[in-house]
Amino acid sequence: MIIILTILIYFVAIEHLGIMGLEMFGSPETQSKAFGMPLSFVHQAPAKAALGNMGIYNGMLGVTLLLSQWLLTGQPRAITTALLLVYIVIVAIYGSLSVKKSIFWLQGMPALVTFLVLLTQLV
Repeated sequence: MIIILTILIYFVAIEHLGIMGLEMFGSPETQSKAFGMPLSFVHQAPAKAALGNMGIYNGMLGVTLLLSQWLLTGQPRAITTALLLVYIVIVAIYGSLSVKKSIFWLQGMPALVTFLVLLTQLV
């Protein structure tokens, strides 16, 4: 079960690094399609800045998940991982209610499944 948990954690981390790449470096056309925003909106400077800001957050989530697996052990690793996964689930719920429903399924569900698997390891 530890191997499955590790794979899931790495998946969530890499997913958030990919989202960061899309938000920060994706073409406006790709961003428009991925986030359900009008292309004319994505071309605006404030939208580019907002996407870049969201990209930094997603990237830092991915990096922190990875670093916590490499630098921490035992209970500190489990607690840090659990907190990050819960944070991702909460943000995905908000995003699905405010932006696009698929956000929960694409970002929140993998984090929720990973969190539940982590809980089975703590019991």
